[in-house]
Amino acid sequence: MPEKSSTSNAEAVGRLYDRFAAESRDLWPDEAEVPNFGFGEHLHFGYWETPDEDAPLDVAAMRLTDMVIDRLRVDEAHHVLDVGCGIGGPALRTARRTGARVTGITVSESQIEQAKALAQDADLAGRLDFRLADALNMPFRDGSFDAVFALESMMHMPDRPQVLGEIARVLRPGGRVVLTDFFERAPIPEVHRPFVDLLRESSLLSTVRVEDYPSMLRGSGMLFEEIVDISPHTTRRTFIEMSRPWTEWAAAHPEVGLGTALAAGIPAPGLIDVEELGYLLLVAQRP
Repeated sequence: MPEKSSTSNAEAVGRLYDRFAAESRDLWPDEAEVPNFGFGEHLHFGYWETPDEDAPLDVAAMRLTDMVIDRLRVDEAHHVLDVGCGIGGPALRTARRTGARVTGITVSESQIEQAKALAQDADLAGRLDFRLADALNMPFRDGSFDAVFALESMMHMPDRPQVLGEIARVLRPGGRVVLTDFFERAPIPEVHRPFVDLLRESSLLSTVRVEDYPSMLRGSGMLFEEIVDISPHTTRRTFIEMSRPWTEWAAAHPEVGLGTALAAGIPAPGLIDVEELGYLLLVAQRP
């Protein structure tokens, strides 16, 4: 079967997030209203210092945003690009914490609308700009940005080397890129495979081999500075938090098991103990 073109993949991702924005409550049992699955304005995984740390998902997700921002090393003199900006939370936080101007791109029209409204409400519209654009073919001139970040958007890219090449192109010499991505730390056991496959299908998730990143970065003209496996601080706890509406509902229905979750298209409960699914944090620089 031929691979999807980058255009069709971008359209599919756009539809995914348009649907996510408009109908998130429909993905849970009894149509329970669970806005953003607890992510708040930061639609990505969280970071917990310890497995038993008492922090909700939105707080932990903001902490991961801060880890990315700190590595950008920008201030009010800089212009930052957010590749896969979601509804604008990380871009807004970057502008607030650093004073930098931030341009965010996404392939979801609904996310653009929400991001612009968020910037307006925060009185930061003058420092934030959100555009509908594909990361595989960005509408920016060479060297337009002082720094770039991609928080959990690389997983949707059918051609990571092309995206990294585009990032390098729009990044000025000396500029930094910070990204997070999923990878397989080890082969997925068969017992967990149905839920991982469902995650790939429902979230349009692709994974990468962590050892491939240095060569991909070199091929794009960038050099990596840091690659860290932060899986112990992110994946299991995020899946636990994402599963709460389902598990709380299931607790009231003892006849319900993981098989029912799978049939309902809900992968998170079956992913809690999948230690083989990893999450990395990467920093690189354009020479």
